[in-house]
Amino acid sequence: MPNARFEPSSAAASCDSVIGWTAERMAEDKPLKSALELAMERLRKKDEDAGVETKTLTAAQKAAIAEARNFCEAKIAEREVLHHSKLRRVFDPAERETLDQEYRRDRERLTSERDAKIEKIWRG
Repeated sequence: MPNARFEPSSAAASCDSVIGWTAERMAEDKPLKSALELAMERLRKKDEDAGVETKTLTAAQKAAIAEARNFCEAKIAEREVLHHSKLRRVFDPAERETLDQEYRRDRERLTSERDAKIEKIWRG
């Protein structure tokens, strides 16, 4: 049977028409989206419906935000080094706790300043 041709049975052909999946249709369909892409589309649609406008940053704004983040990271790293240096010299638990609280306050202050700068840049 070297000249035999494969012909789909009528059952297979009717199955394709019932399901609606043919090779041609699959080729025309858009590629599948990840769950993240679907969620982002839903959020964009929700924002549009709520009247929230999207704003893109300029290159200068992006650079300014990166500068603010880098500056804050450097300051936090500096404070961390100084904090650990002070902790090595202090053995009293109460003093160590005081130093820890000061360090946490400094971190929170620096991050809030950074966030305020970034917010100001976003607003233009």
